[in-house]
Amino acid sequence: MAAFSAWFWNERFWLPHNVTWADLADPAPGVEYPKAGHLFTAFPLALAIFCVRILFERFIASPCARSLRIQPTVGRRAQPNAVLEKVFASITKNPDSRRLDGLSKQLDWEVRKVQRWFRQRRNQDKPSMHTKFCESILLGCGIHDFAGTVILIRVQSQTGPPVMTPGLYHYYVTELAFYWSLMFSQFTDIKRKDFLIMFVHHLATVSLISFSYVNNMTRVGSLVMCVHDASDFLLEAGKLANYAKYQRLCDLIFVVFSVAFFITRLVIYPVWVLNSTMFESWDIVGPYPSWWLFNSLLLVLQLLHIIWFYLIARIAVKAMLRGKVSKDDRSDIESSSGEECDAPTESPGPCSPSPKGQNGTRANCVAAKDGAQKHNGW
Repeated sequence: MAAFSAWFWNERFWLPHNVTWADLADPAPGVEYPKAGHLFTAFPLALAIFCVRILFERFIASPCARSLRIQPTVGRRAQPNAVLEKVFASITKNPDSRRLDGLSKQLDWEVRKVQRWFRQRRNQDKPSMHTKFCESILLGCGIHDFAGTVILIRVQSQTGPPVMTPGLYHYYVTELAFYWSLMFSQFTDIKRKDFLIMFVHHLATVSLISFSYVNNMTRVGSLVMCVHDASDFLLEAGKLANYAKYQRLCDLIFVVFSVAFFITRLVIYPVWVLNSTMFESWDIVGPYPSWWLFNSLLLVLQLLHIIWFYLIARIAVKAMLRGKVSKDDRSDIESSSGEECDAPTESPGPCSPSPKGQNGTRANCVAAKDGAQKHNGW
């Protein structure tokens, strides 16, 4: 372990050429530098945040959802069937046509009835609008984002060598604990289609925060965190408006979110942050191994920003053409199409209004066909 520790904490990788760990071990009076051991504080705090979130969702978010008439229901449950349940649990949740034919003959059911059972059974495991509303409400408050902005203003106003202040320390530890808690809660939250992608995203975020702290790149690290937090809470707020069926508010928040995303991640981030870390820092301290790694990760992040904004722009174009913001299709209730319109579907929300001039069964068929057309969105 001693040999591994010496290899891992090699000064020539982590520090500029004229700096050693001894220089950071004995700072001047009143000066504090980041230490790797500080980050262990994030683990008990992450557990506390996880527990607080569970209590908040149960005792505060759930009553709020009910007051907005967002009920914890998803639709009709599939009728009990031991044969189909065994196939669903151990073989496949989306049987192909050959398996559907076999099950149809085995149960003496029509193929369409078997298809309907599997669709209802899949919907049965999916969350209601009530659950999704409760999951997003705490993130949509933006309290942590506001606190981070205040701390950032104080940090960026400092001059001289970067040092660790109490406010910056608490901001870093809280932010790290928050993302650790998101990694924990992913296994208890709604299972979305992008589960693996978001898990990798949280893991990369935790690595970047930890890396910038240990390497004493806290000024740029705090700026990067604040730039990202500035639009994230708007995304959650837009989800809340969508779940509560406030169409105009949903559209307005989406516009504000798009503008904020563009300004913070495609203007401020590359023009100020990347310019400082890649060019200004080169003139001040020069490149070294961890400098290259850190800037490479920041460049990858910028590439993701471009991809995400492209997706946002696609949603905006669809919104203008359709007159509404697209919904989140990562965990929506499946809709039937064609002649299978008797199966329950998720009631049309503010982002998918019922067609004018339609009512009764015909209206449900049209809404089901619209819902079956998958598209990107929240």
